[in-house]
Amino acid sequence: MDTRCKIGFGGGCHWCTEAVFQLLKGVTHVAQGFIAAREPDSSYSEAVIVSYNQDELSLKELITVHLHTHNSTADHSLRTKYRSAIYVFDEGEINVVKKTLKSLQCNFKDPLITQVLLFGDFKPSETQFHNYYYSNPDKPFCKTYIDPKLDKLSANFSALLKGNHQ
Repeated sequence: MDTRCKIGFGGGCHWCTEAVFQLLKGVTHVAQGFIAAREPDSSYSEAVIVSYNQDELSLKELITVHLHTHNSTADHSLRTKYRSAIYVFDEGEINVVKKTLKSLQCNFKDPLITQVLLFGDFKPSETQFHNYYYSNPDKPFCKTYIDPKLDKLSANFSALLKGNHQ
């Protein structure tokens, strides 16, 4: 049985999102770029496509990490570019993801604004930006924005990290 799955996540800068998901056990690939949902949310926003092995990492675990590593409860002026979203590749996954979000709401003081959208299209970012954090860990952007997310990931989700990052 094929246990490989994929799902899209958008929340903040795709450099940050890519770095978070690259650390998780069971994640086999993270494609960084821009995702458009199907109509009416067909504008592109920064996001990643995460390929993973569901025998090692559940969809609920991925969603939990996603919600806790970006500002999933705050609407702001850049939400078009940085849409808080989960992009599914099969219409049947929409209700599963919505139920998961509902079950996780109790972990947040404010309402989650994360949308569940049907994947439409993907445009990869320029190659020079792929694997950005791990190619440039000392850059000011990485120190300021990505390091705090990875620290939070290590502190709260250590059991989900690949062996060399636990």
